[in-house]
Amino acid sequence: MKARVKWVDDMMFVGESPSGHGIVIDGSVKVGVSPMEMLLLGMGGCSSIDVVEILKKSRVDLVDCVVELEAERADEIPKVFTKIHAHYIVSGRGLKPAQVERAINLSVEKYCSASIMLGKTAKLTHDYEIVEL
Repeated sequence: MKARVKWVDDMMFVGESPSGHGIVIDGSVKVGVSPMEMLLLGMGGCSSIDVVEILKKSRVDLVDCVVELEAERADEIPKVFTKIHAHYIVSGRGLKPAQVERAINLSVEKYCSASIMLGKTAKLTHDYEIVEL
């Protein structure tokens, strides 16, 4: 996998993904996301994709999936993540807690490369709620 990051101005950069998509990265967080924010969003995206895919394969009536992430970082450099909590909000009709819990656990423990990698430095926790529609 190859990616490219190009300096634009001040502390702003543009990242280009291998798939050809661009994103503004900003160390001052004036016009884009910071690199650490991007890592956290990447973990949320990676896990959410897994959860939705697993639940769809289970043929559930899934309508929405949101993950709210809260992270703590070390006080000293390198300011790695030390704790990350993911709260999944899964909406649909007739969703069973066991199915939702299984999908989340499979993602966090087996499939989501981002959470498994971040789990090497941070304590990862998660919970979920089901919204019946």
